[in-house]
Amino acid sequence: MTSPAEMPPEDGCLDPPRATKVLLIDDEERFRFSLRQRLSLRGFEVVDVGDPEDAIRVVRQQRPDVVVLDRKMPKLSGEEVLKEIKRISPEVQVIMLTGHASMESAAATGRLDAFAYLEKPCDTEALIATIRAAHREKHFAMARREIPRVEGRSTWGWLKGTHNYRPGVMLIGVAIMAAAALVPAPANMLTLVGLAKGSDPGKDRIAGYADYRKMEPGQTIAQFYSKTAKVSVKERGPAGKTIKRPLTPEETAFKAKVMVGTLLVAALFWATGAMPIGITALLAGVLMFVFGVFPPDGVAKAYAKDAVIFILGVLALSSGISKTGLDRRIGLLLLGTSKSIPRFLFLFCPLLAVTAGFLSEHALVAFIAPILMVVYKTAVREAGVEQDRALATMFILSLCMVANQGGPGSPAAGGRNAVMISILSDYGMAPSFAEWVKYGLPFVPVMALTIAFYFYLRFRGQLKVKSLDVARIVRKESERIGKMTREEHVCALVLAAVILMWITLSDRLGMGGPALIGIVALAAFKILTWPDVNKISWDVVALYASATAMGAGLAATGAAIWIADSFVAWLPDFLSRGNGLAVACSLFTGFLTNFMSDGATVSALGPVVVPMATISGTHPWKVGFSTAFASSFANCFVIGTPNNAIAYSLAKDLDTGEQLVSLSDFAKHGVVVTLLAWLVLWFWTIYGYWAWIGF
Repeated sequence: MTSPAEMPPEDGCLDPPRATKVLLIDDEERFRFSLRQRLSLRGFEVVDVGDPEDAIRVVRQQRPDVVVLDRKMPKLSGEEVLKEIKRISPEVQVIMLTGHASMESAAATGRLDAFAYLEKPCDTEALIATIRAAHREKHFAMARREIPRVEGRSTWGWLKGTHNYRPGVMLIGVAIMAAAALVPAPANMLTLVGLAKGSDPGKDRIAGYADYRKMEPGQTIAQFYSKTAKVSVKERGPAGKTIKRPLTPEETAFKAKVMVGTLLVAALFWATGAMPIGITALLAGVLMFVFGVFPPDGVAKAYAKDAVIFILGVLALSSGISKTGLDRRIGLLLLGTSKSIPRFLFLFCPLLAVTAGFLSEHALVAFIAPILMVVYKTAVREAGVEQDRALATMFILSLCMVANQGGPGSPAAGGRNAVMISILSDYGMAPSFAEWVKYGLPFVPVMALTIAFYFYLRFRGQLKVKSLDVARIVRKESERIGKMTREEHVCALVLAAVILMWITLSDRLGMGGPALIGIVALAAFKILTWPDVNKISWDVVALYASATAMGAGLAATGAAIWIADSFVAWLPDFLSRGNGLAVACSLFTGFLTNFMSDGATVSALGPVVVPMATISGTHPWKVGFSTAFASSFANCFVIGTPNNAIAYSLAKDLDTGEQLVSLSDFAKHGVVVTLLAWLVLWFWTIYGYWAWIGF
């Protein structure tokens, strides 16, 4: 039987769980000795100290899990000791012991962030229960602060580590970067970055990155990259003067190798939780700084893309919407038919996917995810269970992955579609809005139902909450806050205006501009404050910023085009034309879009694969559509799309702040959903209704 003092095994640690370490601080020696004996007999590891100043040193050196602290002591008061403990180690939970006469001052301990207070002398069973609860809360506090829990004492346990601290994976990352720096560049990479524009008629491979269209005839990628990124090499000229020369193909290929290595390391760290996601996001920038992919201003510019401002803005708007209670009204409108889990999956999900084909799927996810977390918390409370991770995972992943699949629905679904239309227009083959909808919309509800079936079959046996009326909970939450207030009406108007600007003015304002306008408007009406904005998940903002920065580095150095060109060269003959070419393009696009933004993926691949279609006699729409549609398959990593980043940032327990959906959940289920998306695209779309519609 497990001791009450023991906690479940730590993630990634093969050593047996250790007992809860309790620090007992009390100047009464007899009481301290008696309580230490009672706690030790129950399996706790107890350290007792009578001097408060000594106790502070013990906290600094030994890092206890829980502190039991007497409120009234000589030298320092309990409140003063508590302040110092929280300054040293804020995740440590403190239980204050106070006499009967001072119980009315318990509010002071709450202000000082004590976990609980008990009357002294306290009942042993009540104290043990409180210590166990405090130890659980410590783990939640560590998760909120991304503090790794490392308790392994073996070498393997240390290497394997735990979430947010995996030294073995970090060493693999070092090896990857060493290989990227030291291994000679592939011959085809050297050829590609040294290729002059217009020198390979029929392929025009270096048109792949949108900015390469600005290249002058005869200019190479190495020369263009040197000029635009301002990474020229300074040398002494014949007259002794310092001159700047463009990078050679060998020097540019080195930068491209570094970017491929950076991409692999970042993906590995995010997938395994080797480091906190925000720190990994900064690591990508550090590598770009160290290896000189861009100058310092260039790296900063690569991080500060419109998509990053958009993520920040949507998270802040979501905070304001939740603050007013408008999210519950929106939830009632969208989730009104979800009276059971099957109805949520099989009615709501297709409705959401089709809607995401015409409206901002990012905004839909941002508004619905908080509502689903309210539904989750209410459901587990009514079911009498402490937690149901399977339910939270099903809610959040089905929401963002279904929203992702709205991308093929219409040209309005995202910038990637506009990029593809622009590429096709270069060949005089741009489809109209209605033509795109005809070829893309039938994919959307079928894929949404496929995802719904997967999550239903995958989770129905794991859910602790067996019966759930989503609509009832949302309606109850809506009724609880009463009639719509002035703040809700203002928030609704601002939200409608932001969505309208996204639809009509995104070409001029981008996606981030309207979001910032919305934030300022809510602040002007005293609905949103800076502390509200400061509470958003900045680590997710940093994560998406690093993804855009890596995409810029991959494209500018020629690494993205090299990856695409290598894939094209690898294709067997039967996948180089017709439906086979469409399948091959969708396969590679679906893979690459999980590591680069969808727009960057289409920008890199579109001008490579569309000319292949014309050369092979394949209709350009077939290849263009399959490439654009597959850019919506970014289901495996949080960096793949704003939907994933927003959903991940909001998938937290409303009471404890614990992250309920992990990066590994995205990877594990995202791989399956992406495989299903390929199958639906191939057999329902390319070999299905496209064959019936014709081109």
